Amino acid sequence: MHSTKILFVDDDPNLLAAFQRNLKKQFTFDTAMGGADALELIKSNGPYAVIVADMQMPGMNGVELLTKASEIAPETVRVMLTGNADQKTAIEAVNQGRIACFLNKPCEPDTLQLTLQSCLKQYALVCVERELLEGTLMGSIKVLSEVLSMIEPISFGRGQKLCDSVRVFSQSLGIVPTWPLEVATQMAHIGYVSVPPLILRKLEKGTALMPNELGIVERTPQIGHDLLIHIPRMEQVAKMVLYQSKHYDGGGFPVDDTTGDAIPIGARIFKILHDRDLLESDGVVKSKAFEAMKACENVYDPVLLEKCFKCFGGFLETSISAERPVLSVSVSELKAGQVLVSDVKTKDDILLIAAGNRLTDVMIQRLNNYVNSEGVKWPIYVQ
Repeated sequence: MHSTKILFVDDDPNLLAAFQRNLKKQFTFDTAMGGADALELIKSNGPYAVIVADMQMPGMNGVELLTKASEIAPETVRVMLTGNADQKTAIEAVNQGRIACFLNKPCEPDTLQLTLQSCLKQYALVCVERELLEGTLMGSIKVLSEVLSMIEPISFGRGQKLCDSVRVFSQSLGIVPTWPLEVATQMAHIGYVSVPPLILRKLEKGTALMPNELGIVERTPQIGHDLLIHIPRMEQVAKMVLYQSKHYDGGGFPVDDTTGDAIPIGARIFKILHDRDLLESDGVVKSKAFEAMKACENVYDPVLLEKCFKCFGGFLETSISAERPVLSVSVSELKAGQVLVSDVKTKDDILLIAAGNRLTDVMIQRLNNYVNSEGVKWPIYVQ
């Protein structure tokens, strides 16, 4: 059930009392005498479907409040109510507070009531959209990512492993919502479905590619983009996938005029985290990894690169924890939810699932199938 609560914020107690008299029969709401009290209510008594804030308040004005509120509760619909109807105030309110509606004082009760009803409908639509993404689209992406990680465990396994890092780093940058970046990370290498198995095996073993083979791999972001662009609500994700290999100075793939901050921020973030993960896999960590990446002039967004190493001072975020014991198990002892601490390979040394991935029932079933056919190296180390 979606929230239908409304929060009125104004430093005038008479106006708040008027809201109580005129609207208590139609709406469920709380009141706050200022920005600080409102933020506390949002954290402790939210979520609110709608916030109506006065512009002129001591300590924290309406724009400042609604800007902070958008960071805490981005789905809440925000309304500005003010007696100051100049153009500058309106522009600030829309651009900074990201408000849905701008009302002038005094506002007629009927007008306010109609506005609130419209905002509640808008909030309900936003919630339905989120539920659709989380329940349907995200669920489908999770299954697709899981299947692809079985086909090409090196590339897709790395994408799954980087999801936690992408989420944490995006949140530290104030990027909301984070799901497009997380999905782009999981789907970054979907274009590899077009790569012949022989080339995939070369990539797995670190064997040098022929020029024509290298060209096939370099074009996989375009193929990934072309696959994803046909899925509703995935346009932003598809663009991130397309530009995942793009250098900050415009070099790399795709060959176009896009440079610097015009490159999607999700693609710039993925490029940094992906390449840093490769360095960590080779034992280049912490300050040495930072210096190595900083030495690659014009490849990475310099601001994001520095923020990445501030966010993750030691290592990238990982599901493997130094605080949890490591268990040595056979395939028959594996359980869904366990995290692989070691790679799982066949007896012929073919990678099945990379370390850092969280096991699912499907993954375990696949390993059981290999036990009964080609054999699996054990013990397997998990947390």
